[in-house]
Amino acid sequence: MKLASEAFFDKIKKQHKEQKPFVIYNKPNINKISGLLQLTNDVFYTEKYTKEGFVFVPFSNSEKSILIPRENSQAMECGHNFSNEEQQLDGVLLKKESLKEKKHMALVENAVSTIKQTALQKVVLSRTKEIELPTFNFILVFKKLVQKYPNAFCYVWYHPEIGLWLGATPEVLLVAEDRAFKTMALAGTQKYNGKMDVEWGDKEKTEQELVTESILENLKKICPKIEVSEVKTIKAGPLLHLKTDIRGKANTGNIGDIVACLHPTPAVCGLPTELAKDFILKEEGYNRAYYTGFLGELNFKEDTKKITSLFVNLRCMQYTEGKLIIYVGGGITKDSDAQLEWLETENKSRTMLDALLK
Repeated sequence: MKLASEAFFDKIKKQHKEQKPFVIYNKPNINKISGLLQLTNDVFYTEKYTKEGFVFVPFSNSEKSILIPRENSQAMECGHNFSNEEQQLDGVLLKKESLKEKKHMALVENAVSTIKQTALQKVVLSRTKEIELPTFNFILVFKKLVQKYPNAFCYVWYHPEIGLWLGATPEVLLVAEDRAFKTMALAGTQKYNGKMDVEWGDKEKTEQELVTESILENLKKICPKIEVSEVKTIKAGPLLHLKTDIRGKANTGNIGDIVACLHPTPAVCGLPTELAKDFILKEEGYNRAYYTGFLGELNFKEDTKKITSLFVNLRCMQYTEGKLIIYVGGGITKDSDAQLEWLETENKSRTMLDALLK
């Protein structure tokens, strides 16, 4: 159902007020906002990824994947004809984080030491930045994300039993049309300073190579022939990353089989996967929940094909109990510097903060 933007967002406000699940989202470089408004407040789960709907999956595979089923929802869409709202949110107050800085740097140093002494090659470590906020205009922030980050997957996801999440992620996990698919290896980060032609350090280049090689090795289980692009620099909001595009045709039409080869990617977990995940669960000190999980359209029927578009849940935040929780992280290798890793997480937090403060 195509709506004017004002009517579209009025329906979303009403859905949220009635505490019914919904998702609204804008896919990269598409001038269309899509939405699914669930008709009841039930929690639907998916394990084999065979149903049609919008899926929201946590980092840990020990927790269940949530589905907003298309058959139990009202589908809507609108264009980008909403006004450019530049006002800042009231009540946003940033606090100094000296204790968090020390804690995160100690965690990075622990990881570097472990990498040098064990078979662990890379581990992705994350933290949170919390902002007290009595009320939260998530629609205003969503509009700002869409306007600021047209190359990202921007979304707001809500379920009264799980919470309110929103973000602008630059990373594709999987785009599939039946058995044909594409994914990406995304790693390495530096601040964008007005030019794309930049030098990359050995740490970032090595990190990107590790991520790419791991994804290719995992995909060999289901894909005999894989196309790999050259490594290129891309811009994601205020940051630059190294990216490699990967394409193939799976010998299975089961999305769950392809997802199992990709999630969690080395870009959000590390290498070897199980060693990195064990380190994260033991040392990171908090529950990531849906940060570094994935989300998106699952098995949407279009003509004679089934289309799946899934994105890694990066550059995201959660609103709960009067506060915003921003999630940020970075890949640690033997060459990592703790102070620089802290600065990288600070830079990554700007993606969300710029939508709140400007």
